[in-house]
Amino acid sequence: MYNQLEFTSSQDLITQYAPLVKRIAYHLLARLPASVVLDDLVQSGMIGLLEASRKYNPAKGASFETYAGIRIRGAIIDEVRRGDWTPRSVHRNSRRISDAIHQLEARLGRDASDLEVAAEMGISVSEYHALLQDSMESRLFSFEELQKPEDESLGEQFVADDPEPEHQVEKNVFNQALARAIEGLPERERLVLALYYDEQLNLKEIGEVLGVSESRVSQIHSQAAHRLRGRLRDWR
Repeated sequence: MYNQLEFTSSQDLITQYAPLVKRIAYHLLARLPASVVLDDLVQSGMIGLLEASRKYNPAKGASFETYAGIRIRGAIIDEVRRGDWTPRSVHRNSRRISDAIHQLEARLGRDASDLEVAAEMGISVSEYHALLQDSMESRLFSFEELQKPEDESLGEQFVADDPEPEHQVEKNVFNQALARAIEGLPERERLVLALYYDEQLNLKEIGEVLGVSESRVSQIHSQAAHRLRGRLRDWR
């Protein structure tokens, strides 16, 4: 009887939150190459939702929608990464950008501009913007990844069921450092991250808000990610 009730409850949750899977899949699809198929993302997300329905523990304080969203997103990202299609050259250039920003800001004591980063790397601004675009289009960026090297295959850390106490403490301290780093970003970069991650707007919608092109939003987002990675490099 208990198992039947548990099964029914799980099925109800899956039915109720199936639209959440599609919404997250659409959001991530906008950041992936054209070869990625929406149905594949949705299928992976449904697996994440199923796992969430089985493992959700309300005693931990998070709402089911929050927990499920993390599971769904993690399942989709893990599936995409299984066939790591990011060229090594993109990983190398991503490290170069983060390192250049870190070194510049350590010397200058302030935010480094596009022109300054490009000069530090010995390339033109247009070449720098092209590298930012490649970086944004070829990988999924998440705040949890800031603790890892650019060339490491990553999973979503938040989906762990029972992290070790010391890991939880470390994650909490990192989150505080990340929040401070985000607050210290240039205003436009901070706004792009807020609109993208908090408001769930896509790049085109953000461009309309800011009055710039979608590709420029992509560059701003990528630069914010690299700036954060440079400032939080000690966490890796």
